[in-house]
Amino acid sequence: MTARYAVFGQPIAHSLSPYIHTAFARQEGIAMEYEAIEASAAEFPAVLEAFAANGGMGANVTAPLKEVAFALCRTFTSRAKLAGSVNTLLRKGDSWHGDTTDGVGLVRDLTERHLLDLRGRRVLLLGAGGSARSVAPALLDAGILELMVVNRTSERADELVDAIGEPGRAKTRRWEDLHELGDFELIVNATSAGRDPTANFVLPMSLVNSMTTAVDLNYGEAAIAFLAWARAMNCRNRVDGLGMLVEQAASSFQQWHEVRPETDPVYAELRARHVLAGAE
Repeated sequence: MTARYAVFGQPIAHSLSPYIHTAFARQEGIAMEYEAIEASAAEFPAVLEAFAANGGMGANVTAPLKEVAFALCRTFTSRAKLAGSVNTLLRKGDSWHGDTTDGVGLVRDLTERHLLDLRGRRVLLLGAGGSARSVAPALLDAGILELMVVNRTSERADELVDAIGEPGRAKTRRWEDLHELGDFELIVNATSAGRDPTANFVLPMSLVNSMTTAVDLNYGEAAIAFLAWARAMNCRNRVDGLGMLVEQAASSFQQWHEVRPETDPVYAELRARHVLAGAE
């Protein structure tokens, strides 16, 4: 029986993950099936169990299921434990092992594809949800100087920074205080605010300096509002989440098949198609 893999989320029909993993499998000569399966948070435990019973060996998980998936894992990596969510599931015996590859995917995209040196940089992280929790530890591991987490609900930002446990490097401030924070070499949007295509993303000009790179963890239409602000502010670099998506997928693929595929051809093909999807 051909091993089955899937991405779960809601909505999920627009997902690029089936294309990406099929391209990886073709590249490596691996026979596999990979599909997109829609499930609500309430439905997900039963749907995932049925998937495993029918040959499911691994899965990706996207919104709004990452925290639910974490609760369904018997074992998980230390970075998944810190994030409190998973985006990668690997079947081990009769249980699931969980990992989060978003953070390493983001760092690999920024440092290897965009050739950015993150060491010693001040970083502003907008948002404190599952995506922010996944990328924050990886940014710190990459050698940044300071991580400032700002969220509209300040309690969630505090929870994230408390979980990281590096008070000298990871700090929080209130959203209303953005104009007081100084400037940053990297600004990462991990909020869902830009998913409204009519949204007008407004942040203080004082956050930007001559070296600022603006990164949206979304891609396509969902990244338009934030990247339009970054363009208006003359940010040196503007990066959407497409590269992170491909790189985190490669890390998932490597865990399942013990080989890391080449990501550049897949990324180039998706970029050439002017992808306008708005989520994983």
